Parts: sequence; C-alpha cells; structure tokens
Amino acid sequence: MATPIGNLEDVTLRALDVLRKADAIAAEDTRVTSRLLERYGISRKLIALHEHNERRTAPRIVEELQAGRSVALVSDAGTPGFSDPGAHLVAAVREAGFRVVPVPGANAAAAALSASGFAGPQFLFYGFLPAKSSERRRALDALARIRYALVFYEAPHRVIETLADLAAAFGAARRIVLAREMTKLFEEIHTCALGEAAAWLAADDKRVKGEFVLIVEGAQEDIDAAAADARRVLELLLAELPVKQAAALAARITGARKNELYDLALQFKADDAPSGFAARRKK
Repeated sequence: MATPIGNLEDVTLRALDVLRKADAIAAEDTRVTSRLLERYGISRKLIALHEHNERRTAPRIVEELQAGRSVALVSDAGTPGFSDPGAHLVAAVREAGFRVVPVPGANAAAAALSASGFAGPQFLFYGFLPAKSSERRRALDALARIRYALVFYEAPHRVIETLADLAAAFGAARRIVLAREMTKLFEEIHTCALGEAAAWLAADDKRVKGEFVLIVEGAQEDIDAAAADARRVLELLLAELPVKQAAALAARITGARKNELYDLALQFKADDAPSGFAARRKK
C-alpha cells in the first residue's frame, strides 16, 4: 500500500484503515513507518523488509498469511515495488495462493508530471538511472529518440552528473522539469533547458538537496523538414497520378496525414504552380 512521500497528511483514509486492521506491517524501514503510525495513533507488529533481506523475509510473511493473519506492506514513501522493495514479496504471496490488494496513494512521479506543464498523454517512467556514468550514458543513448516525456528519479549526490549526461545525450535545448522534495516543506519545481539546469542548481546550495524527479520532454520531430519532404513526394506523384491516388501514396511513403495531403494536392491544382514547386501534375 502507498504511504505519503513527504507530507504525512497525504495518507488516505483507506490506508489508515488497512494499517489499523492489519495483524502485522512489513516495512522497508521500521523507524520511518513508526513515525507514520505514531502520527495516527496506530500500534502494530512491524517486520523489516528491505532490498537486502526481501528474499529471506518473504517466506516468513507467507507463513503469517498461512496462519490466517493479515499483513500490510509499505515502503518508506510512495508505493512498494515502484522503485522500492516489494515486488519479490508480492510475487511470492501470489504464488502461495493469497490475494494481493493494492491500496493506491501519493506518488512522486505522478505529482511532478501533473505540475510539469508538458502536454501529451504518454510518458515513460524509467525510475533510477544506473549509478555508473558509462552505464547511465548507454541507457540515455537508447532513450534519446523516444517521443514521450521521460520520468527519472535521482538522488541528490548524483543529480549534477546525471544532468550533464542528460544534456550530452539529448541536447542542451531540450526542456527539463526538476521537481525537488515533492509534497515536503521545501518543495520546488523548476522548468528550463537541459543546458541551463546545472547552473540553476549551482546558484543555490539548498537546491542540491532532497530526492529529485526529473522530467525530460520527449524527442521532437523536425516538423518543418517532415512537411517539406511530404510536399516534395506529393509533387512528384502528382506528375503521374490523379490527386486521390497521389495523396494516398504520399501518406503511405511519408507518414503524413492523407487528408492533409489531399487538401494540399487540391491547393496545388488550384494554384496551378505554387512558388517553389514545378507544375508537373495531372489536370
């Protein structure tokens, strides 16, 4: 189940109900979870379950379920299994035949995206990039041509290096949203070009603190070049084919919209030799 990513008041009523009714709570860090439980007056048995002991602890939690007890799974903040431990336990519990019920809540990626201002319904959540620079650069090279917004998580001690690698892989002009300390007291959301991001961080030492969500806009098609290519192909086809056939074939070749190419073909016909184009088309 999801827990607050900063502001403890972001916990849902359903999450509190589950925590109160659970016989035990498997927590990434029992100290962090204890603070949440104390805030809402909840006292339950805690089981430590983190990246270093998850495989060893999963059988113990399955035994709790087999004994008829209920267990709630939480990470330090956000949703277990979402760039946090928990996926192995969930798989083990389901394999043992028990039901896993997700309890949604606060999510840093979704919160940052909602405040990014980047248009488009698609995005790719990557999570944490590799810690080693060479591996990180290879990963970014593979993402450079993706046209969806790219969402990364990054730790404060690596964010400057990551920004440099992002600019090298994607180009300095591409926009980025830096969302820092989401839902917390010093939350900050800044949009700039990738080439300006490092300077913005360096302008204030406090900015290189806290967990980051980095949202980079997707690769942009060179619209002018694509349009010019479609017009050129259409012109050549009109020299040999009727308008409807030329527009349909040009759309298949270039990926442009057939209706737009058909309208453009009719315009060519009406103008009878627009500037920059030869009048080699069927009447």
